[in-house]
Amino acid sequence: MKEKKEIKYEEAISELESIVGKMENGELDVDSMASELKKAQSLIKLCKDKLTKTDAEIKKILADDKD
Repeated sequence: MKEKKEIKYEEAISELESIVGKMENGELDVDSMASELKKAQSLIKLCKDKLTKTDAEIKKILADDKD
């Protein structure tokens, strides 16, 4: 089994753009489309989680500055 490494937000976006490009250009067959969609879902979740975490950190920093 592959070991999952933490990827950066920018890398995840780049991978998503690549998957979308393949889909738009009809480069994926039926078998690989399902696995690419699962990968895309995972990348979208990762990006959302990173954005949510960053947003919370920024709000905390701004709140601390007000004190």
